Amino acid sequence: MIHFELVTLTGVKLRDDVFEVKLPTPQGLIAVYENHAPLVSTAVTGIITVRKKDNTPDDLQDNYAIDSGVIEIADNTVRVLVDEADKDTEVSAKEAEDALKRAKQLRADAKDQVSLDKAQAIVDRQATRLKIAELKRRNRR
Repeated sequence: MIHFELVTLTGVKLRDDVFEVKLPTPQGLIAVYENHAPLVSTAVTGIITVRKKDNTPDDLQDNYAIDSGVIEIADNTVRVLVDEADKDTEVSAKEAEDALKRAKQLRADAKDQVSLDKAQAIVDRQATRLKIAELKRRNRR
């Protein structure tokens, strides 16, 4: 088992001993198991997937939509520090879809590169939230 901590600006989102954590990094998705080599990396906007026990089926894993942040792995402990993280059960597909539409409109209306970059970050965040909501809905079937 590894000790996993997901920490946001508002506090600890998850602190638990888990079997596996999948993390989005600039180089791609990495899976972390017990005795993983030490690592410090950035996290990119994407989905963290947590398998609590080795026999947890894929459709019962927990998914978190995150913003970019920092990952630290050392001594069977994984710490992820991000601005925001939403668990799949906290996200409404309809709300995420509406927010994604608004974000795409912001991007279309952007007048300069800074506004475009900010709008694109919002689009990426809302697309990730919509994805975890759809994953949860699909897994409930």
